[in-house]
Amino acid sequence: MDTNFYLEIFQKAAEQIDKTVLARKQLEVATGLYGDCVFLKLYKKSWANPSPDPLTAQTRIFFSIWISDSAIAEQKLLYNIHALKLRHLKGYRIASRKFAESFRGSFSEFEKQWPNVSLNYGPLTLMQGWIKYDLEKMQEEIIALSNNFLELEPLVDQTLAEFKV
Repeated sequence: MDTNFYLEIFQKAAEQIDKTVLARKQLEVATGLYGDCVFLKLYKKSWANPSPDPLTAQTRIFFSIWISDSAIAEQKLLYNIHALKLRHLKGYRIASRKFAESFRGSFSEFEKQWPNVSLNYGPLTLMQGWIKYDLEKMQEEIIALSNNFLELEPLVDQTLAEFKV
């Protein structure tokens, strides 16, 4: 994979996500490399334990779009929402499976907006899916998936509120 090529596409997409909406929702956006993947992540600092870098905190929730060599071979752009080690999230008493069940129950009203989505994962992956991408339009497709998440983001906060101490 030409990581610089894909990283540039992901970075340009990140720059085009509405900054006003991100600020209002207190969402951060980041792009980078993780293993053999190029990614874009959307997350809130409040969805992670205090850390020098909430993007890499052990306890956190984030939305991710990524691509890897195997995804390129299948012409897929992948996406998911991860919820890592939530039982340790300060200010909450969370059983990961209960959190996942509650989130997924609320997610059902949004499911049609997410192509090829599956909820059949353990509690660490709240949902995951993929889209077939057109290389000429990949940047727009990343923005569209990000905007989809912007509509879905309140579900994370609503689900967290159920477990607030």
